[in-house]
Parts: sequence; structure tokens; C-alpha cells
Amino acid sequence: MKKFVNALLGLVLSCSMAACGSSAAAKTSDAPAAENGGLKVGVILVGDENEGYTAAHIDGIKKAASELGISDDQLLWKYSVGETQDCKDAADDLVDQGATIVIANSYGHQTFIQAAAEEHPEVTFISMTGDTAADSGLPNFKNAFTAVYQSRYVSGVVAGLKLQELIDNGKLTAEKIPSAFTADGDIKVGYVGAYPYAEVVSGYTAFYLGVKSIVSNVHMYVEYTNSWFDINKEGETANSLMAEGCVMISQHADSTGAPSAVEAAYKDNGTVALSVGYNVSMLEVAPDVALTSASNNWSVYYNYVFSQALKGEDIATNWCEGYTQDAVEITELGNAAAEGTQAKVDEVISAIKDGTLNVFDTKTFTVGGKELTDADGVDLNFDGTADIFPIKDGVFKESDVADGFRSAPYFSFRIDGIEESGAEG
Repeated sequence: MKKFVNALLGLVLSCSMAACGSSAAAKTSDAPAAENGGLKVGVILVGDENEGYTAAHIDGIKKAASELGISDDQLLWKYSVGETQDCKDAADDLVDQGATIVIANSYGHQTFIQAAAEEHPEVTFISMTGDTAADSGLPNFKNAFTAVYQSRYVSGVVAGLKLQELIDNGKLTAEKIPSAFTADGDIKVGYVGAYPYAEVVSGYTAFYLGVKSIVSNVHMYVEYTNSWFDINKEGETANSLMAEGCVMISQHADSTGAPSAVEAAYKDNGTVALSVGYNVSMLEVAPDVALTSASNNWSVYYNYVFSQALKGEDIATNWCEGYTQDAVEITELGNAAAEGTQAKVDEVISAIKDGTLNVFDTKTFTVGGKELTDADGVDLNFDGTADIFPIKDGVFKESDVADGFRSAPYFSFRIDGIEESGAEG
């Protein structure tokens, strides 16, 4: 594998213009601090308030704006914008309306947002969950993501505790539910994935490792919908996983389809299956089976962005924070959660914060029967010209902007104990 010098070169160049860390950002040369009246934020959203992922962004933006005294008329909204030329058109229109910052919340928006950044150097463009800002060399183009893999791990712990409770009370045994066990005696867990991107792979791996930290004999099946939001397909996929015997269904998909399907299976057929959601609490649609949801607190990032703009300071080219800044969380525990879950959750979060627990500790998983080492790289350039090697001291450093890596996830290894199906392309 090639060395990572070339991969980091673009990061170094862009970092000379803007800090690549999450907490530091360079002062722009002589830019005056913006008065609230001079700040206008344009927001391009892949969905609307009825779609969990977008709803979380809307809430985060509104909360940050309220905290900083930014008025409603300083926020310009574009809802349900596809990952097409429509995104570029929306960005241009927002600039025409006076937007000084334009934010797009979907990965598929990135190409169009980067094009807009090239055409409008006086405006700052942010592609959430994106990964090309550093390589672009554009000082007005930024990427951001949260360390949501941390909250996915914690939600996996919640799931594992429930599985252990079912085992302990005799409800989950090979004799009572033979379909819930593999031929090797592992408990079947299911995961509804959107696309086979690193973002999804990183998340489902973190969830699985959280489960496995409580119950060691688990095997996870991932089925892809090839859509971020398709309530019917997500429900069908959850049903398919339950038909396979999975007794726990988690998701990286943006609707309530999967939790609703698990709730219906429980109520209609008495199916032993639980749900772990994403973005928002699923208790309203799955009150009997929803344990919690892995979630982001986007207001942390938006507060940072708006504060930087108001002070006339640049925004980090890549930003990523997790539990240490309360940028990720799990939603409230459902009544179905195992007794003692909250205490264990608090313990795990504390360990993540103080660094004694690392989600991607390479001693906790294998790939093809082998432990990852610092010779195992991942391609961050997309053109195959260079690899980077983010393993340090036995830990895969996911989204580690402090070391100059990008904020978007890049853990794309398929670890042992997980099977995928349904991916297109």
C-alpha cells in the first residue's frame, strides 16, 4: 500500500488556511466581526421535518440560532432538495437572496455545493457528512460530521443488555426460538442499512461492537435499502430480517419504517424482537419494542459555525465532535429496556469521554480472522493514489480531525461476525 504523504498534502495545504481540528479555527485576515443583521444562513435539506435526519438538523439550527440571538428572517430554508442539479440551483438562489453561509445536509449534495463554492468565493459553503473539502483547496468550502459511531456503540450496549436479560429470564433460548440462533449458536441481530458507504459501515460496526461487549455470541445481518428514506422498504427489510430470525433490529435509515414493523410483529404475532432507531426517539411509533435511538445533537456544530461567523473567524475545514462536547447522544430509554441499563450507559459514556474505552479498539474485532494493524490503510482520495493508516496504539482513529484526517467516517472494513446483502452497484 502506498504511503499517506500525498493524502495528507491537501489537508496540510487547506489547514494552512483553516484549522482542521474541531476546536480551533484560524482568524480570517482582516475580516470584521459580523453583526447579527449581516449574517444570513441558507439551508438546503434533503427532506423536511417529517424525516428524522432532516428534522434533527432543523432542530439543531433553530436551537443554535435562538441561543445566539439570530432571528428567523436570517434563516433561509430549502426543503426536500434532491441530490441533483436542483441542489446547485438552490445554492445559487440562496446566494442571490443574500446568504453569507450555505449549508447542505446530505452527502449527495456535496458535488453541487463544491461547485457553488467555486463560483461564489465570498460565501462559506458547508457540506454536512461530506469528505472532499480539504482536497478541494477551496478556503470557503467546509465539511462536518459528528462522532455518531460513539452513540451507535452505546445504543448497541443498550441492545446487548436487553438480549442478556432475555437470555437470563429464559425467553431467548435455542429451544424456544431456534430460528434466532445460527448453526454455531450465535444470536441473530439485524440492521437496516441505507447504502454500503463508509458512514453506514462505520455505524453498524460500532453498534455491533456495542452489542458484543455485552453478549459475545452474536451474528449480525445487514440488509441495504439503497435509499436514505423509504418508509415502506425499511419496513419490508425489517420484516425480512425478522423472518431470518433476528431478534434485534437496528438501522441507519431515516424513517420510522423499521421500528413500526417490529412493533407490528410484536403486537400482531407476539414476535420476540426489539428495535434500536436512529436520529429521533421511536417510542411514539414503537412504544412496546423501541429501546432507544442513536442520535446527533447538531446544535453543537451549528452553534460553533454561527459563533465563528459572528466573530469574523473562519470555520474549520473538517469538524467532528462526539460525547466530549455532547454532540452525540442516545434518546430516552423505552420501557422495554433492561433493568439497570441507564447506569451501564452512564458508565460507558464516561469511559468514552475519558478515553479508557475506544469504540474501534482493534483487539475487539478481526477482519478475515486477523487483527488490523498499522499497516492496514484506507483510501481517502477516491482516485486510489494514496492510503492513510489511522491505526495508533491499537485503536482505529475514526473521524480523527485532530490528526488531520477527514471528519466523515472512513472505517469501511467488513469485520468478522457481520454479513451484508442487498447492496446495489
